[in-house]
Amino acid sequence: MGRKLYVGNLGFDVNNRDLEELFAQAGTCESVAVITDRQTGQSRGFGFVEMGSNGEAQRAIQQFDGQEFKGRPLKVNEAKEDSRGGGGGGGGGGRRGRY
Repeated sequence: MGRKLYVGNLGFDVNNRDLEELFAQAGTCESVAVITDRQTGQSRGFGFVEMGSNGEAQRAIQQFDGQEFKGRPLKVNEAKEDSRGGGGGGGGGGRRGRY
């Protein structure tokens, strides 16, 4: 069990402070991040919370998954590591063939 949690189905008016105040009820919040759109700055409706211990993370899942917060039922579970890899290949412009 990891300490980092995914929190989904957030209302677009929920901010980091709101999320931290809620999850502090289950234990110590090491970090909180509501994900926002880069261009508009508006919440994308989900975020991440890192709890102080695995036990606190488990308690937060049990306490808040499905609980209504600001009119919406939260989806709370263990955050998955991003497995997309580093990305990129790249092509390379150089010329091929005869000059």
